[in-house]
Amino acid sequence: MAFDTLRLILVALKFVVPFAFPALIDQIQVIIHKRTYKAVDSPKNVVVVGGSFAGVQVAQKLANSVPTGYKVILIERNSHFNYTFNFPRYTVLQGHGRLAFIPYDHITKSVPAGSLEHVRGSVAEIKQGTVILQSGEQISYDFLVLATGCSQSPPAKLSSTERSSACEELQGYQQSIERSDRIAVVGGGAVGVELVADVKSYYPDKHVTLIHSRSQLLPRFGPRLHRHVLGSLEKLGVEVLLSERPEIRTFKSEDGEKGSRGAKSLVLKDGRVANFDVVIPCTGQTPHSSILSTLIPEAISASTGRILVHRTLQVAANGKNPVNIFALGDVAETRGPKMARAAFFQASVVQKNIVSMIGGMKPSAVYKPQPTIEGSLKLTIGKTEVVTYCQPENGAEILLTSSKGRDDLEVERAWKFYGADIRDAGSLS
Repeated sequence: MAFDTLRLILVALKFVVPFAFPALIDQIQVIIHKRTYKAVDSPKNVVVVGGSFAGVQVAQKLANSVPTGYKVILIERNSHFNYTFNFPRYTVLQGHGRLAFIPYDHITKSVPAGSLEHVRGSVAEIKQGTVILQSGEQISYDFLVLATGCSQSPPAKLSSTERSSACEELQGYQQSIERSDRIAVVGGGAVGVELVADVKSYYPDKHVTLIHSRSQLLPRFGPRLHRHVLGSLEKLGVEVLLSERPEIRTFKSEDGEKGSRGAKSLVLKDGRVANFDVVIPCTGQTPHSSILSTLIPEAISASTGRILVHRTLQVAANGKNPVNIFALGDVAETRGPKMARAAFFQASVVQKNIVSMIGGMKPSAVYKPQPTIEGSLKLTIGKTEVVTYCQPENGAEILLTSSKGRDDLEVERAWKFYGADIRDAGSLS
């Protein structure tokens, strides 16, 4: 443990030191920009589509750097910022769901007045120079940034776009779990692992099973993490079935109250049938890339469904490159980690290149994945255990554990990061 702690500190220092001076310069430029930027009538628009981790980050960075005469417009369909990191916990723990939805009202606090506008809506189509919303509203753009992310099955992400109905969605899972005796989760990624650990921690008498199609949990990470997580789940009493891709069949429960979401039977590869009151799938992601299917269909990868980009994060399309359109985050084919931290680095690349192009220069900032930092992970395993993990490119895995986890997962930090006050959570609509 002590050796891993030292190694993690050294990794952090190796990363932080080279970025410290540029970060200081950026902050000085932000302060100057706030004093010099002036809102004008009929500005040119830099439109950002998608208001999750990548979208908000790049919108704020751009708003803190575009010159007078330009404005950033952030388009997002959800009423509140969905803090998806806490969804697994709030799928189980009752009375906390509202804390996972942070109002967008405060994201303009850190930028000059008039430099950032938040528009709620869903994009129906993108044309050259114009974004068309489903409402029929048309928003022109000189530069377009796509941060539309991926869809996942609930509870990893929710189908509701209103905070109130999203909370009801979480409550439905909470109630279903509470009144069920046998619960299965299919998918051994971070969401599935956290979900089964939380169910077993808060309801230790329930039979909880995690089913994963591969031989290793959390397959994007190293074997040491798998071994540790597997051991922790077994200590909690979670049954783990690996290398299983079960067939799911729905049946009517004898007790009509159990499994309000439909009791199911799982047919395993050896023919055995296991019955559960609730089966929750936590598998697969679908990139929201169809937004480009009309304007530049060839920019969508045939193999992954993500948007093809150059190292500058400009959209790539077989030599027909729309230099004013960028993509970042989970929807972009960057070959880097698909983590929020990676999107933060990508946001800086997009921001620098757009500002350069506004100034008449060629985009020169390039995104180079940094797996050690961008691919690091903070994972909860039940009520109290927190695992911090990273894997240096040329070294053994680093894994640290703590027993200081909290029920709310310190969500107030997220509220503060996005400029909001968590004390307002109870009064928000």
